[in-house]
Amino acid sequence: MKHFKMLLFACMISTGIAYAAKVDTLEVASTAMNKTYKAAVVLPNSYAKSKTTFPVMYLLHGAYGHFGDWLKNTPNKELVKNLADQYNLIIVMPEGETFSFYIDSPVNTGSQFESFVTKEVIQKVDKTYRTIANKNGRVITGLSMGGHGALYLSARNPDLFCAAGSMSGAVDMSVMLNRDSAAQVLKFIEPVFGDKSNDIKMYEQHAVLNMIDKIKVNKLPLIIDCGIDDFLIEPNKELHRRLVYSKVEHDYTERPGAHTWEYWENALPYHVLFFNKILLKNQ
Repeated sequence: MKHFKMLLFACMISTGIAYAAKVDTLEVASTAMNKTYKAAVVLPNSYAKSKTTFPVMYLLHGAYGHFGDWLKNTPNKELVKNLADQYNLIIVMPEGETFSFYIDSPVNTGSQFESFVTKEVIQKVDKTYRTIANKNGRVITGLSMGGHGALYLSARNPDLFCAAGSMSGAVDMSVMLNRDSAAQVLKFIEPVFGDKSNDIKMYEQHAVLNMIDKIKVNKLPLIIDCGIDDFLIEPNKELHRRLVYSKVEHDYTERPGAHTWEYWENALPYHVLFFNKILLKNQ
């Protein structure tokens, strides 16, 4: 039995289990919303072994979701931790509530998620961990609502990020009004957009699809992808067309897949690889 335990311990070391990435749950007090939210923070195994600063990737969840989604919903539950270890990257997954779209609601002071992420989460993370606390060491991406959020926040706050991405991004929120589930969606989104939630003009004011001029001026490197069977494929194609027409450099990919965790599990490593090249150049 003694020899078996020693063998097991040796196997754990050789496979990296003994030195896996660490997951923290960070509480972030929001002055903007007078509430405390949580964020999941994945620290690479190299973090505890060094005194250097680390780049940070902000990874946003989608609608109906919460901050822990990326850790529990991917088929491979070790995906985010493995990527943190592979690229020596801190990965932060903040709360975005079910339908915030990561904007500051024009009608509800209790839904101010642009301010929360850009002014409160980032500040808290930089004070708590050894981060590269400037845009050269900070990137952002997300899925669906989080894809919209990543492009939206980076476009409006280019001083905070050096690159951004979107997976299956809800870049034109008015698409929700044309689905069979529109009535149900409106119940969730009315607290964010108010009693004009069925007005397409309300969404147009906040849609990434209509922010091309701002994106062009910022010149941030972008990576965007969507599954060919995704209900959001057409808005993503249109975003790509508008970026091409405006001569905005970006990485755009369509792959087999739908609006599923299997698709996002496959997509995320491409985003991290894309970001890693930029972060290395910024060192």
